[in-house]
Amino acid sequence: MKKNFGKQTYMYPMPVLIIATYNEDGTPNVMNAAWGGIHDTNQIMLCVHPAHKTAKNFLEKKAFTVSMADAKHVKECDYVGIVSGNDVKDKLAKAGFTVSKAEFVDAPVINELPMCIECTVVSYDTSTGCMVADIENISAEDSILTNGKIDPAKLEPITFDPVNHTYIKLGEVVGKAFSDGKMIK
Repeated sequence: MKKNFGKQTYMYPMPVLIIATYNEDGTPNVMNAAWGGIHDTNQIMLCVHPAHKTAKNFLEKKAFTVSMADAKHVKECDYVGIVSGNDVKDKLAKAGFTVSKAEFVDAPVINELPMCIECTVVSYDTSTGCMVADIENISAEDSILTNGKIDPAKLEPITFDPVNHTYIKLGEVVGKAFSDGKMIK
């Protein structure tokens, strides 16, 4: 028998996305967001409340980056989610992160996180906080590649567990997509 939990935001995996933007004075800002994912072909969707400094920034610049939080930087990634850029101006530096300018959009790339998605804003609904963006480029450090492809075992992305308020490392392969199901006849 299954237990009912009612209306909850329980979904697995829930990626831990680190969003980076430039403030109006050109300094970098960063936040942790678990409310997002692939929206459509070459697009992502994020839910970012309009009160967040990040929302103001991506609406101004029409650009941002999303880095995948990883097991190596759990503490730093959690920190940028529990303090506000409206209150702590240098939270990126306090977390120990440094940035470089993105190659394809006007936004910072967090150097310590090995995978980054560069995005341009397509639409934003201030009543829901839902934003859709085009993916302009994905970059990954050589250290997380195997045979020229991103290797999740090397990246060690983390997922947010909304039930227990924990982070879980992803990585174990349990099957082959678009292949294993062919064994059922």
